[in-house]
Amino acid sequence: MPAVLPGIAALASQGFSLLRGLRIGLVTNPTGILPDGKTSNVDALFRADGVKLVALFGPEHGVRGDVPAGKYIASYRDKRTGLPVYSLYGKTKYPTAAMLQGIDVLLFDLQDTGCRSYTYLSTLGAVLESGARYGIPVVVCDRPNPLGGVRVEGRPVEPGYVSFVSRYPVAYRHGMTLGEVAKLLVGRGYVRKADLRVIPCEDLSRVQAGWETFGGSPWVPTSPNIPTPDAAILNAATGIVGELPALSVGIGTANPFGYCGSPKVNAERFADVLNNYGLAGIAFQPAQWVPAKGAFRGKTCAGVRVRIADMATAELCRVNFALLCALRSAAPTVRPFARIGLFDEVCGTDSVRKVFLAGATQPEVWAEFQRGAAMFAESRKRYLIY
Repeated sequence: MPAVLPGIAALASQGFSLLRGLRIGLVTNPTGILPDGKTSNVDALFRADGVKLVALFGPEHGVRGDVPAGKYIASYRDKRTGLPVYSLYGKTKYPTAAMLQGIDVLLFDLQDTGCRSYTYLSTLGAVLESGARYGIPVVVCDRPNPLGGVRVEGRPVEPGYVSFVSRYPVAYRHGMTLGEVAKLLVGRGYVRKADLRVIPCEDLSRVQAGWETFGGSPWVPTSPNIPTPDAAILNAATGIVGELPALSVGIGTANPFGYCGSPKVNAERFADVLNNYGLAGIAFQPAQWVPAKGAFRGKTCAGVRVRIADMATAELCRVNFALLCALRSAAPTVRPFARIGLFDEVCGTDSVRKVFLAGATQPEVWAEFQRGAAMFAESRKRYLIY
């Protein structure tokens, strides 16, 4: 199987001729790596003949990828290149006229995780919006979606629940690359009509799911809590319930998003209830862990380790709601919604929480989260590249 080559590799193989003579503003972080696993897009563009890299723009976690989730960062000057670095996760999330002064093209190159709540999708929309507003073309260098391009899960965001973790009315597991999302955001009018060009991946198929299927493409942590491709996949399975302060999902362990529980959970009982649901492609093992940060830092948690056995059949997002429903019988003293955190914002609605609290069964809670997913899957078809 040939390695999937990201869009930036196509530009590099042509000596960045598309960008020659232009002043470039680059939206990136350490995931903007070339296929050799060593050369960053920043370094490649900085050395390219006839290309003038004039500014860097950083999403959540920053251009160097070392800023904790949710922490606001200020603009500064990059020590390695001397270029100005503008934060798109600080006081402003949209590139401003002052930031864009002297820029001919905005180049966007970030590795996404495939979940709507991962804020790189919202940053993409903000870049497209500012590009359109100030008449600056946007070039998106595409990268594969580790969750694959077939399955679509989760309702689009409802009015009233729009936030930076649910900015646009797309499915939670949207099954699209960011290049495809960019086309959809422009095509459906969710952002101003930007001058958009997508540089597609080479040798990418929609049916590929799981990082190993991309033929040895290098993985760079997309953020501090997504250090591995497995963490990116498990984030879809537990990241929603991970917004509830009453639960640990393994943040602060060597297996972030791979667990779910708390000090009050009986691990064996919890695993039994979950495995009896018979979720396709997913298994649950009793487990204990001590998180070094996040919920219950330094305390022994009990619960389950989530194992994804088959990416082709796994309804990843369903795991979140199976975990919630299993807690009712396996750990009735755990009150997951004592504080809701960002749960509703990430779901894009409060109806999922409300039907759960009203006693809905696991299939009923899942069905509530799935409202509108099939309609979105149909509407996205005209924007697909692969």
